[in-house]
Formats: sequence, C-alpha cells, structure tokens
Amino acid sequence: MTQANNTRLGAGHSRGSVGNTVDSFMRFGALPLILVLCIIIFQVGNDRFLSTMNLTNMSQQMVFLLLIALGQMVVLVSGGFDLSVGATVALTSVLSAKAMVAVAALFPDNDALAIILGFGAALLVGVGCGLVNGIGVAVLKVNAFIVTLATASIFKGVTLVISQGLQVSGLPRPFVYEIGSGRILGLPTSLVMALPVVVMIWLVMHHMRVGRYLYAIGSNMKSAVVAGINVNRQLFAAYVICGAMTAFSGWLLTARVSSGEPLLGGEFPLNSIAAAVIGGCSLRGGEGRVPGVILGVIFITVLANGMDLLRIGSNYQMIALGVVLVGAVVLDRNRPARAVR
Repeated sequence: MTQANNTRLGAGHSRGSVGNTVDSFMRFGALPLILVLCIIIFQVGNDRFLSTMNLTNMSQQMVFLLLIALGQMVVLVSGGFDLSVGATVALTSVLSAKAMVAVAALFPDNDALAIILGFGAALLVGVGCGLVNGIGVAVLKVNAFIVTLATASIFKGVTLVISQGLQVSGLPRPFVYEIGSGRILGLPTSLVMALPVVVMIWLVMHHMRVGRYLYAIGSNMKSAVVAGINVNRQLFAAYVICGAMTAFSGWLLTARVSSGEPLLGGEFPLNSIAAAVIGGCSLRGGEGRVPGVILGVIFITVLANGMDLLRIGSNYQMIALGVVLVGAVVLDRNRPARAVR
C-alpha cells in the first residue's frame, strides 16, 4: 500500500512538474525559441543579417516601437489599451517640428534652445493626448476601445489641419545629425537616450506603488476599489504615461526622418499591441512585465528586418504580422490566469 501511495505521489509530482513546465512555456518559453529560429533562418537566407551594420540598424529601428510598446504595456496592465498612439506620434512630429523651426528662426545661433523647446512641446502633446484619453476612460466611463479609436481620428485630423498635409522641414542640424543618426560609444543616440526611460518604466511598474495599483486595477477593479485605490487617478496616470512615452518616441522618430511628418506612425497601434501581447501582457489586464515586452519588440523588429533582407514584399509582411498577432491573442487566451509580475 505504501508503495502504491508513493507511486501515486510520484505520478502527481510528475504531473505537477509537467504542468509547471507547460505554464512557463506558455508564458515565456515559446518566444525565445521562435526568435532564435527566426534569427537562424534569416542569417542563412542573407549573411548580412548578423552583421554589425545591420544589428546597429535594427537597434535603431527598435527604439521607437520599444518606447510605445512599453507605454502600451502600462495601459494594458490597467485593463485598457490605446489605439491613438499612431496619431499621437504624427501630432507630436508636426507640432514639435514647428516649435523647433519657429525657435530657430528667432534664435538662429541657438540650436540647443530650439531642440530643448521642441522636446518640451513634444512632451506637452503627449501629456495632453494622454489626459484626453484618461478623461474618456476614467471620468466619462467610456470603453477604452471607443475612446482611443475616436481620439485617434481627432488627433489625426488636428495634425492634418495644422500641417495642411505637408512636411515641416528646416529642423536644426544637430537634431537631425546628432540625435537622428548620431552614435554614442558605437550605439545609436536615440537608443542611449531611450535606455533611462526604459529603466524608469521598469522601476515604476515593478518596484513602485503606482505599478502595484495598476496591476491590481487590471486584475480586479472592484477589489481595487474596496482596497481603497483611487482608480480614476491611476487610470489617468496610465494614459498620461503612455502618451508621454509615445510623444518621446515621436520626437526621436522626427529626428530620424529629419522632418515633421503628418502621416507618421500608422503602424504603431498594431505593432505596439502585438509586441506587448507577444511579450506576456494580457488583453484582460493585470499581466505583463517590462523584460517580456522588450523581447516582444525585438521579435517584431527581427521579423520585419529579416523579411526586408529576404526581399519579402510589404504586403506579405503585413500578412505575417497579422498571423503573429492572432497567435499572440490565442496564447493570451490560453495563458495561465496567474498574473505575471
């Protein structure tokens, strides 16, 4: 009898170990494996894929999506999402470019002042867009999908009215050549500038009270209210953080393309949600980690860059990204219910 009990206990322990392994695989294991396979396939298809030049290029391409995906993660954790990030990028690009051009015209020998004020204008745009989304979701109690879909249309319309659909050129040379395409210790300047922000988001979400509150709200809003959390204030914070991160990305991207672009950022709503969900964020809220989102962004960047090198057309790339997003949603539905923190 003892032997039978031991056998059953051993079987139970085995099933438990298998279950834990499956849980871990569902959360994080699949993505690194698929990423490695993609890297091998793309390197075999084109030996320039792992060249220093291409790796540097990918790191620069990754920065803009990384900042927006991390902002998207903050909103997803709270139980919402933001479809207006692409329009926010375009509005930021146009208004910050106009601010820099105007300051440069007044102070032609002071490029630093123009760049600083342009950055300030970008942050104001991001915070303003976040506040508008926060009012719709937290105060008016409208579904985040409807709110951010509507604000995306509003922000895009405002951008086109201000710019008349035209590029804003004449940006300060240091902004374009040092921030947009410069290097610091061999790394793209934009990546070096983004790293402190990434660390800050990691600290906020995983080591500060605001992050714990957002996880609690996304996991169970009623319980969060009972626990005394000011839900409206935290939702405001989530959308403002997302708006500010998106605006910072838009400002860096403006430097990269060397002009204010009214049609910039159309791919970011889909890509940022895909990267966040692939990286472990749940569309149900309450789940997600910064390292996972970083891994998701790397995967999206590697996929796009590798297909470019293999001369796969943009139409097929859109199909591939759509398949990846569907796979991420299926993974999210089958992911264990325990929050990943």
